[in-house]
Amino acid sequence: MRYLFSALLFLMVKILSRIFYRFETTWLSGDEKDLKNVKLLLFLNHTSLFEPLFLGVIPYNYIWRLAKFSVVPGADITLNRPIVGRAYKILFPQIATITRKRDDTWFDFLHSIHPESIIVMAPEGRMMRRSGLDKDGNPMKVRGGVSDILEKLDGGKILIAYSGGLHHVQAPGEKTIHIFRKLRVNLEILDINLYKAEMKKSEGKDFKHKVMNDLNNRKDKHIPQHKSSKSN
Repeated sequence: MRYLFSALLFLMVKILSRIFYRFETTWLSGDEKDLKNVKLLLFLNHTSLFEPLFLGVIPYNYIWRLAKFSVVPGADITLNRPIVGRAYKILFPQIATITRKRDDTWFDFLHSIHPESIIVMAPEGRMMRRSGLDKDGNPMKVRGGVSDILEKLDGGKILIAYSGGLHHVQAPGEKTIHIFRKLRVNLEILDINLYKAEMKKSEGKDFKHKVMNDLNNRKDKHIPQHKSSKSN
């Protein structure tokens, strides 16, 4: 019953995030009742390892489902860190260590997905630095792995969480953690089969590139506007 311990940790993070932060949440489509059918949760605008704070916007009844059924691909660089890596492994019992290459670690993760899984991932694969680029100075773009996951799924919903960014809480490479800030997130629910059909019939390259381009465009359009002030 390892998931029960994970659920308690999820609840603790949710409660603490509601105590120390304020949330501004906007539903772009769908609402909380659709969460029971979510099979894929995509977190866009990846800016900080403190993004579990967004559990603060997840309803209590869905917390239990996430704890029991979430399957998470985690970058080996992050999970090999002595403190952060251990914390993520405890919080997400079914987290899989992957490299950023299309190798055996990725295919092992795909094989671990079962019909009840809720896949949780940040499809950009890297965190945005304060420069607006990743640590290698490259633009932040959705990578192709999400299309592999979509190909395995039949039915259910996608929940896309567009983060307003967490640099004002804790930016990559910084040790200071700021509290009493506002966390912004826009949420969108899409039907998986309808989305896949739309992508396959749309103009463009193959399915993989069409999904990548669509999610990048959605991110640019839907991330909440960040206001630089201590009231954020």
